[in-house]
Amino acid sequence: MVWVPLRTTRTDRRAPLRAPTTRCTTMSLEWLLDWSWSLDGLRDFIATGIQSFRDCDASALAAVACLLLLFVWYCYHVGREQPRAYATVNALMQSAEANGVQNGYVYCHSPECVRCTHHDGFNQKLYHNLQEYAKRYSWSGMGRIYKGIREQGRYLNSRPSIQKPEVFFLPDLPTMPYFSRDAQKHDVELLERNFQTILCEFETLYKAFSNCSLPQGWKMNSTPSGEWFTFYLVNQGMCVPRNCRRCPRTYRLLGSLRTCIGNNVFGNACISVLSPGTVIAEHYGPTNIRIRCHLGLKTPSNCELVVGGEPQCWAEGRCLLFDDSFLHTAFHEGPPEEGPRVVFMVDLWHPNVAAAERQALDFIFAPGR
Repeated sequence: MVWVPLRTTRTDRRAPLRAPTTRCTTMSLEWLLDWSWSLDGLRDFIATGIQSFRDCDASALAAVACLLLLFVWYCYHVGREQPRAYATVNALMQSAEANGVQNGYVYCHSPECVRCTHHDGFNQKLYHNLQEYAKRYSWSGMGRIYKGIREQGRYLNSRPSIQKPEVFFLPDLPTMPYFSRDAQKHDVELLERNFQTILCEFETLYKAFSNCSLPQGWKMNSTPSGEWFTFYLVNQGMCVPRNCRRCPRTYRLLGSLRTCIGNNVFGNACISVLSPGTVIAEHYGPTNIRIRCHLGLKTPSNCELVVGGEPQCWAEGRCLLFDDSFLHTAFHEGPPEEGPRVVFMVDLWHPNVAAAERQALDFIFAPGR
């Protein structure tokens, strides 16, 4: 507070001058009186504010408090999230074409993507991983893997065009485009028993779709025509936590499968959706150590999967097993009113890959290794 001396009246100016001590005493008294008045005003102001707060309706105060808490939570949540832009489907397609498409896929060139990165030292890296595994455990049962790594270049380059995995070929495995249900009977029956559970969780997810945006968690793949969407629970051996939380029962079901590939980069689990009029370009999978399982969730007419030149149709509630290292394609030529073709896709071990080989391959192709 700034003290300002009071003006003297005309009578004061005519009066004789006082001694200095008397003038200082007068100034001190005036300052104290002014300070006392200010404290009284501040006290009245605080008392008025408290009374106004007490007079407010309790429910209104509670509502205001809740809104403030929600606002703080929203600011915190937005601050932690990565920025996410909604793009139109056409924009996504144009971006895919700009980045270049090979074998019907947009190659991402990410060092974490085993499918999209190839370099001269890849085989040496695989052999180093195999040596490290053998030192920790044993060379027993590693004959086919060692043979495959040693002659990987020859296997990949000399394979017939009908089967040509892009990343890793394990020799001496039986080759056929489709497998019978008995190849992985336990897992096939388990998936089919839980058909309704998976379908219900898909339908809840699919409600988020609109005509102009791609809902969070979904990915769009490049296709010559139409739209192909995927919702991954496991992507190249890595769990996608946010997506798994949205499909909790389906995710728990994966843990009950005996032959699900969940610990190396060749393992995936996702919901795959083809809109009417979609054609997936012919392409090869990355390896022959797995068989891909499609559980039909919604299967309109005129939908087919063609593997190694052999066509097959999906059926709702039934599993279809095939080797995706064969040249394969899929299409949905049904009418728009029948809706999309939907399957739950999960990668299972090839039945002729031994347990010791599975353990070694999980080590060699562990995500991030």
